[in-house]
Amino acid sequence: MPLPSVLAVFAHPDDESLSAGGVLARHGAAGARTAVVTATWAEGTRRAAELADALRILGAGEPRMLGYADARAPQSAPGGLRFRDAPLEESVRRLVTHIREFRPDIVVTHDAYGGLTGHPDHVHTHRVTTLAVQAAGMDRLYPESGAAWRPSALYLATHPDSAARALGGLLVREGRAMYSVPDQWVTATVDVRPWLEQKVAAVLAHRTEVRRGALPGRLAGLPPAVRERLLSTEWYIRHDVVPTAPDRTAQTELTR
Repeated sequence: MPLPSVLAVFAHPDDESLSAGGVLARHGAAGARTAVVTATWAEGTRRAAELADALRILGAGEPRMLGYADARAPQSAPGGLRFRDAPLEESVRRLVTHIREFRPDIVVTHDAYGGLTGHPDHVHTHRVTTLAVQAAGMDRLYPESGAAWRPSALYLATHPDSAARALGGLLVREGRAMYSVPDQWVTATVDVRPWLEQKVAAVLAHRTEVRRGALPGRLAGLPPAVRERLLSTEWYIRHDVVPTAPDRTAQTELTR
């Protein structure tokens, strides 16, 4: 049985590779349709070009950019609004257009904390995505954005408390808050070691972040065995968008 199609929605170029690169590579290698929507940075910027390189490595098509500015980098969308300053209605509508156009079985995004770091752009991406997934299935909302489409499930990329205790010190800078969820909340734990080489290559394709010593850069400097320990598992919380019949569940599982 084929794997479901996946639309990943993340805040910044590199979030897709760090948070869901293994799942994207896995599904792409199996022939499933995969794509990524990125909330910040605009087409024509250097990080958009790096994102294109990362998505080619993961087999996830061409970048889909909402085109807003990163909260901490106004040059990411010259003359554009910061993502968190944009009208919520506008952001949701833009994302609904991508969901209806791509028609994914499942959507993947940040958890409500915005991942381990709690970055405000990550948190806002979670909120916009949650609203857009619901709105995309309602034909009287945003009728100009295409025919209604309802994904079966929303998967939130997260870290359980046990993994945060074991690995968080290597992923989050010293002295910063770290956000994780109780282990029992995690509904999908994915071993992505067979696709780890692609995932690491996609992370390192974000060369700007490597050079400036952000997380891709810190990972680049680690021994391969440590890097594998940090990146070889992905964790998700599943939320059904609509009640799912038993015979459809197997078709829409992120892992089987």
